Amino acid sequence: MSEFANRHVLITGGSSGIGLATARLLARRGARVFLIARSAARLAAATEAIAHDGGTTGYAVADVADRRALLAAIDKAEGAFGAVAGLFANAGSGGRFAPLTEYDDELFDTVLRTNLTSVYWAMKRVLPAMLGAGSGSIVVTGSLASARGMPNNVAYVASKHAVMGLAHAVAAEAAPHNIRVNCVLPGLIETPMLMKLDPSAPLEAIRARLGTNVPQGRIGTADELAELVCFLLSDRASHITAQTIAVDGGILGTLTPR
Repeated sequence: MSEFANRHVLITGGSSGIGLATARLLARRGARVFLIARSAARLAAATEAIAHDGGTTGYAVADVADRRALLAAIDKAEGAFGAVAGLFANAGSGGRFAPLTEYDDELFDTVLRTNLTSVYWAMKRVLPAMLGAGSGSIVVTGSLASARGMPNNVAYVASKHAVMGLAHAVAAEAAPHNIRVNCVLPGLIETPMLMKLDPSAPLEAIRARLGTNVPQGRIGTADELAELVCFLLSDRASHITAQTIAVDGGILGTLTPR
């Protein structure tokens, strides 16, 4: 029997990068994967690729920063595959780089709604069914910025610090009910968001430059992060909750003299 045995796993930000890599891996392991993201074209391509590989998948177009749209998308997911057994709250926004005194107030609010409040909304929506079933797993995407300060990006850092705290708080509430909540911290992972930091530079040059900041000497892949997420969503991680785990090639855990 497949590891996820037709369990319904919902992924926000599932049309590219870490979300898509995780969706493809989950589908290969038997999950019914439902994707939520903003781009209809990317979602259609993602679900077509998963179906081509023999997986079961569906999608809904929604901006997770829009509560009404997000909840409607989760309704559609449950209509397709039943109650959500696993949630990967992965959608995120990088905001922009600017000093605090010049940061746009409206953008600050939007980044917090995307990176933090949408996770709160999604958890609140799926948790009752998990409580009824007496089981479930939730994984939240944080960031290195969940554990470190970063200049000139206050909205992103604030949201990623907060979403880690949200995950720990919900983990404490849910643990007596056999529901696990964990937070993953991607390091420098090759995703569209990361590689667009310097749109004019060749990809190989970006990889090489960013890799110098990593003790392993290279940036990571979305597939490497997906392996951890799938593990945390699975029964193999049945005694792991309220944890924050980095996939960062050693950035947070080391001090490398230069």
